[in-house]
Amino acid sequence: MTESLRWYKSSYSSNGGACVEVATNLATTGAVPVRDSKRPGGPGLTVSTEAFSSFVEGAGTGEFATA
Repeated sequence: MTESLRWYKSSYSSNGGACVEVATNLATTGAVPVRDSKRPGGPGLTVSTEAFSSFVEGAGTGEFATA
């Protein structure tokens, strides 16, 4: 990969430290890197754009809400 990752977290994220960051500048390659904002140098995860889109949709509809 020659392009640097440009990480960001949601504008809806509070500053409590429990945030996920994504680097969507690689989405055209079919990959979305994800990492824990508290550990920017730690391990990350790369998911397909389809999987990430499904996750975002599910989060928006409350699919992952806890009681």
